[in-house]
Amino acid sequence: LPTGPFSCGNFVHLQVIRPFMLEKLAKQTAVYGISTIAVRFLNYLLTPYFTRVFGQETYGVMVDVYALIPFALVLLSMGMESGYFRFATRAEQAGGDVAQGKRRLFATTWGFTSLAALLFFAVVALLRHPIARAMGAAYTGHADYVVWVGLIILFDVLAIIPFSRLREQGRALTYVALRAAGVGVNVALAFSFGLAGLYATPFGVGWAFVANLAGSVVTWLLILRTTDRVVPRIDPRLLAAVLVYSLPLLVSGIAGTANEFLDRQMIKYLVPEGAMAQLGVYGAITKIAVVMVLFTQMYRLAAEPFFLSNFRKTDFVAMNAAALKYFVMASMVIFLLIAMFRDAFALIVGPQFREGIFILPIVLGANVLSGVWLNLSFWYKREERTSLAMVVTFTGLLFAVGCNVAFVPRWGYYGAAWARFVSEAAMVAVSFYLTRRFFPTPYPVRRIAELVAVALAAYFASGLLARWVSCVGLQYVFNLALLGGYLCYVVRRERIDVRALVRAALKRG
Repeated sequence: LPTGPFSCGNFVHLQVIRPFMLEKLAKQTAVYGISTIAVRFLNYLLTPYFTRVFGQETYGVMVDVYALIPFALVLLSMGMESGYFRFATRAEQAGGDVAQGKRRLFATTWGFTSLAALLFFAVVALLRHPIARAMGAAYTGHADYVVWVGLIILFDVLAIIPFSRLREQGRALTYVALRAAGVGVNVALAFSFGLAGLYATPFGVGWAFVANLAGSVVTWLLILRTTDRVVPRIDPRLLAAVLVYSLPLLVSGIAGTANEFLDRQMIKYLVPEGAMAQLGVYGAITKIAVVMVLFTQMYRLAAEPFFLSNFRKTDFVAMNAAALKYFVMASMVIFLLIAMFRDAFALIVGPQFREGIFILPIVLGANVLSGVWLNLSFWYKREERTSLAMVVTFTGLLFAVGCNVAFVPRWGYYGAAWARFVSEAAMVAVSFYLTRRFFPTPYPVRRIAELVAVALAAYFASGLLARWVSCVGLQYVFNLALLGGYLCYVVRRERIDVRALVRAALKRG
């Protein structure tokens, strides 16, 4: 690495940051990625199915519920996932009986999150009627929906720390196999209920929640077999130490996840007429952007335990800088693929939902920014300065609330899409500022900006052609040429050895 303080304009070459480390990250990302895509694709089959079985308003109920579930999971996990990774590394550094130290950590974090989940479900079950009324007219006659969703959250939280343990142990294939089992049960039952005509009964969309619950229960039962008979048991002193690290992540996680579901709630409560129908359309279109979400998720699953391992600072900053560049590079390829062929991707959802396809590029852009912010967050987790996460996420929440209040009543779900984009951009800006001030990292900003600019130029060129050429076939040929040109530009500009990269990603260690 160059001597002297790091500069954001410096370009970090792969050759000077221990290539085998990034190869390990690429391999782990590939394992999680290929497997996770397969699992999520199985679950994704429900999107074209449900958008054809349910109308806009009924599907809006599903969009609403499945936006709230991740918020509940973040709240009840209390930042313990990152805490588990960090304190597992501490146990290795401390020496002694490392295995026993990790077992105690696992028992404590699992016990605490399980207790929180049980208390949460008890409250939800007791207050199901007031909760249903607060959620809106679509739920007032179906308080039982609240109970079923509460059970889904309960069993998902019970499995969070065991899944984190699998990630910490590098057992990616086991992790994905267990996820696949639960998703398979969910999808099979969802289609079976449809064939049986149950969605036409008064319980209606509730049968989709029953199918999901069955998948969550199966996943929980299977993951119990990986716990090595550890019994959830809380060590108060260890729990206090983990909470000091994790609670700031909980607060930031709540704010960050609020950014994810706030747009749905704003549509539900701020749109003057047809709110649930608009919510259904918005949710269906955001589902089309799942490829970008999948890429970010698979990267997070591999990168979080990787970057929170015991690396030297010089290695960490170099790898983090290079990883951001390659993440943006891959994200822009995915962006172009989906955005330029959005009319084809629109066929995934039912005809009545395709009216909102014009917001897809905005949603994709917001997802790219979300991944950039993820990369910028690793340093303060590693340095245990997790309180800075609150600064970032509350900034995003502030922008999300302000923009949604300003945009949604006037523009509906189009305004919600822009509000999310602005919120993610604000979090990236604040996080980058904090990184420069407290943990200077040599991010190749100029190169990243160039990668984004060339991709956007290709996208706008595609849009201009669509205005002048009415033949869809010619448009697709031109778009393929643009996408291929961007790929060639990336490979030549970065001097990427494609064969070596594929071998490194697929090599099993």
